[in-house]
Amino acid sequence: MGCKSNQFEGSLITENLIKNGFKQVFNLKDADYFILNSCSVTHKSDNETMYLLRNAVHQNPKVKNVLTGCVAQVEKEYLSGLEYVHYLYGNDDKFRLGELLLSDVKNSVTDIMTVDEFNYQVLDDTTKTRLSMKIQDGCNNRCSYCIIPFARGKSRSASSEFIIEQINSGVQKDFKEVVLTGIHIGQWGLDIGKSFIDLIRDIEEKTTVPRVRLGSLNPLEITDELLDLLQQSDKFCPHFHLSLQSACNKTLKSMNRFYTVEQYLDQIEDINSRFRLPFIGSDIIAGFVGETEEDFQTTVDNLKKSGLSKIHTFPYSIRKGTQAESMEGHLSDKIKQERADIIKQVSAEKLNQFMQKNIGTEHNVLIEKRPDKHTGRLKGVTDNYINVLIDKNGSEDVFNTIQSVRLSDFKNDKFIGEFTH
Repeated sequence: MGCKSNQFEGSLITENLIKNGFKQVFNLKDADYFILNSCSVTHKSDNETMYLLRNAVHQNPKVKNVLTGCVAQVEKEYLSGLEYVHYLYGNDDKFRLGELLLSDVKNSVTDIMTVDEFNYQVLDDTTKTRLSMKIQDGCNNRCSYCIIPFARGKSRSASSEFIIEQINSGVQKDFKEVVLTGIHIGQWGLDIGKSFIDLIRDIEEKTTVPRVRLGSLNPLEITDELLDLLQQSDKFCPHFHLSLQSACNKTLKSMNRFYTVEQYLDQIEDINSRFRLPFIGSDIIAGFVGETEEDFQTTVDNLKKSGLSKIHTFPYSIRKGTQAESMEGHLSDKIKQERADIIKQVSAEKLNQFMQKNIGTEHNVLIEKRPDKHTGRLKGVTDNYINVLIDKNGSEDVFNTIQSVRLSDFKNDKFIGEFTH
């Protein structure tokens, strides 16, 4: 469940289990263990976790549920008493899940706030087209709405030497793109006396990977120095994801976000001027505590005039133990959902505008290792993060290669492209 870091760690768990003699099955009724790597970013994800665990036992009464991830970390006391949670492992314990199960250890949840070192893990899977690389874990911020620092602990960085080695190893395995992931990748290096831009410079100078894609960044971490470096690079994709959370200064302040709307609107304008058709995504929380109708309208107005390409939004969700839980002015679920729906409409308009700008343009596209299962066409992703379908031309030798493609048509929310040669 959840973020790209969780997806990456899910693959690590699978590999660890197989190395320990377990066999992966694809029908729940054949399974001895049902393993859930959970997400706790919202109350909805907590509920989904409980549903999936109960459903597993309902479908297979003999199955043993293994819960790990963020819900396991922050709700360990409550969960350990549930009859349908048979094994409970924390976020730092998940990487030795195979050994724990073989030893029949029922409960292992390390206090994540005492973990000081990055947990080095190498993913061997080469079936995917792009290499996801977790470079950092944890978060030092204390945003008033967020439970994640208590689920993931303090920021911990992989060494630049390890990251460079793994990227170059990925090149040897024929990966053409690496995606840098983590809980707060802009905080990479804080615990080892380095900065995120040091890592970007090392990747630029010491690797031969054709494409690098960045995960989500806080607006304050996107400096002129970083943009200068990315602008000069042939490796880094013109794809940015800004963790914004609100477009109203009053709301940002109550969220403990230390930047202003004016700062990041200027920043978005700067990115759009520096790069050719960059994809700029964002996150926005709708209906935060104390958000008035006027505050919300300010957010909508600012989002409309921004140069964003897409906005991922969700209603504010109370997280137990956070500062926002005890703040005054909580809104009804109905109002929060209505506001989220309005922002989704703004996002749809933004995305359509972005797509229209790309019609007729040429981009480098990394062709996936497998064709699209619905159409049989080749599929790939442009450097600026557009999914595109391309007619096969009777050849499979373009799988896992970067090709020049013209984005010729956009219909039914899908881009159709054609090779330029």
